[in-house]
Amino acid sequence: MSETDKMASRPGEVRLARDPAVLPADAGLVFIGHIETPWSDLSACPRNGRKSDAICRVHVSDAYAEGLKSVATCSHLILLYWMSVARRDLIVQAPSFAGTTHGCFALRSPVRPNPVSLSVVDLLGVDGNVLSVRGLDCLNGTPLVDIKPYFARTDSFPEAEVGWAG
Repeated sequence: MSETDKMASRPGEVRLARDPAVLPADAGLVFIGHIETPWSDLSACPRNGRKSDAICRVHVSDAYAEGLKSVATCSHLILLYWMSVARRDLIVQAPSFAGTTHGCFALRSPVRPNPVSLSVVDLLGVDGNVLSVRGLDCLNGTPLVDIKPYFARTDSFPEAEVGWAG
């Protein structure tokens, strides 16, 4: 019995017929490094990185270090990372904080067919190919997918709404 089969589902949740992890890949994905955080188990990991003051380290592999040119000039970054231990089989979820179910694409949960997550982080420093940041919500050793600069004038939509969240 797999770990996924052992995990109890909440009422109203719907599983996919097949786990996306065992389907053929549609695209090649390269991890460009890994993330060092103080959290080694899910129960200790914050649900929202903005609510944590923990300083984390983003290690960019040597092969991609030149891509960090000018990153030190940024105050904030968007980090994309692969939630490698997340379930991938739920298409409808019943979050513990909500009174109803929602499709995975209406949630920011890492439980989704492709467990790509993102955080906007404060860049605190750059030391070679290691970035010190604040604002992450992932486990220690999480694979890094990409780094992008955060542009407040184009990335921020103060009027944005998620109707079900009130």
